[in-house]
Amino acid sequence: MTIAVGDRIPEASLTMMGAEGPKPVNTAELFGQGRTVLFAVPGAFTPTCSANHLPGFVDQAEDFRAKGVDRIVCMAVNDVFVMDAWGKAGNVEDSLIMVADGNGQLASALGLEMDASAFGMGKRSQRFAMIIDDGKVSSLFVEAPGEFRVSSAEHVLSQL
Repeated sequence: MTIAVGDRIPEASLTMMGAEGPKPVNTAELFGQGRTVLFAVPGAFTPTCSANHLPGFVDQAEDFRAKGVDRIVCMAVNDVFVMDAWGKAGNVEDSLIMVADGNGQLASALGLEMDASAFGMGKRSQRFAMIIDDGKVSSLFVEAPGEFRVSSAEHVLSQL
C-alpha cells in the first residue's frame, strides 16, 4: 500500500556520509522534527536525475528555506558511496542531505518501489517528492512512469 497524506513516515534505516565515513540514520531521527522536503530518484547519475532533478533542488535550496523548510533530503536506492560522489559532482555541499536507501527498505515501506530490472537496475525507488511535517506526510507528489513534473523543485516549491 502506498503512503498517503496524513501518514507517518515508516521506520527504516538509511545511510549518509559523515565526516568519519558512512553512518546510519533512522527515519524518525531524519524526518521526525520540523519541515522536510524529501525527493527520491530512480538512480544517482542517471540522465534526468543528474540534469534536472538534483540541480533544481540545489539551485532553489534557499527559496525552500525562505518558505520554512528545515532540510531537503535526496534519496536513491544506491549505496552511500555513490550518493556521496553524486552529491560532490552535483555541488550539493550543505544545501541538501544525500541519503542512501541501499536495500530499498524505505522505498518499499512507502509503497513507492519499482522494478527497473528491464533496464539492468533491479529494484529502485519511483521518482517522487513529499513534504513532511514532524514525521507526517503533508503533501505527496508521485510521478507517472517516465515523467518529471510534479516532483520537480519548481512544483514542490509552488506547493509550500
